[in-house]
Amino acid sequence: MGYSNILLDYIGSTRVYPEAVGIMSVPQSQADKTRISALFDRLAAGYDHEALRFFAFCADQLVQRLAVSTGQKILDVATGTGAAALTAAQLAGPDGRVIGIDLSEAMLDRAAEKARALGLRNIDLHLMDAESLEFRAGYFDGVMCGFGLFFVSDMARALGEWHRVLRPGGTVVFSAFAPGAFEPLAALFFDRLEREGLMPEGVSRPPVWHRLADLGRCRGLLAGAGFEAVKVDLEPIGYHLAGADQWWDVLWNSGFRALLEGMDLERRSQFRAAHLADIAQTASAQGIRLEVPTLLAHGRKPLAKPAG
Repeated sequence: MGYSNILLDYIGSTRVYPEAVGIMSVPQSQADKTRISALFDRLAAGYDHEALRFFAFCADQLVQRLAVSTGQKILDVATGTGAAALTAAQLAGPDGRVIGIDLSEAMLDRAAEKARALGLRNIDLHLMDAESLEFRAGYFDGVMCGFGLFFVSDMARALGEWHRVLRPGGTVVFSAFAPGAFEPLAALFFDRLEREGLMPEGVSRPPVWHRLADLGRCRGLLAGAGFEAVKVDLEPIGYHLAGADQWWDVLWNSGFRALLEGMDLERRSQFRAAHLADIAQTASAQGIRLEVPTLLAHGRKPLAKPAG
């Protein structure tokens, strides 16, 4: 779905933004996946913005927990612009292989540009659905996924696929936003949308990432998929934005953008001014604090039992 199709549709007096329904609530159909991939195509150019540096911080944590070593084969699910995959490829070395998959072609194109700039030749990038992997069983030494699992309609099925493609003894690690992520800034954003009648029908509050904002839920999904030695860590990621304008950079270059694109330019400009005035009231001498506490969940595929 192209940008020109982001039009307001009316059911009575309620605005429906299809892109917002696809990105801020659980995807239920192939059409929802198409909308998600289209949105992330548009986000690709700004996805490495410094205001979103929590992505890079978390990518480093994923790779550290996977303990990537020379010669390993690693799968990065929902690779985006390749933040984790590129680091893993450097650690795996020329005898290793990293494969990054994503639903967004533009994200993969950006990752490929970065790989070429680094001179990496041991990384492959493919359009692929996390729920239906096109790899043989037991191929990978490690599977990682940064902030992608909660977008999957059937998370248990996806983890089952990741378990299938791992070798016995292989490791899986994924990240999810913990309770309190983006707060209180996100609450101010949603409150303003609701007060001005701009919250699209079908969009959940809390947003879709709250599906995994629970240690027990993460543990249960991993254990249910057959992983052992399951552990979930809380990483207190956070930093100061230079000002309220950088919070808008977070909104516009991440999934929040789906809630803004349905507004015409004049309406969006008015909303921006009002919302950033709210955000400015949270400022300290250091700037605007962005809290992104993150859950890092990992487990191991059991070793094969000896025959007999």
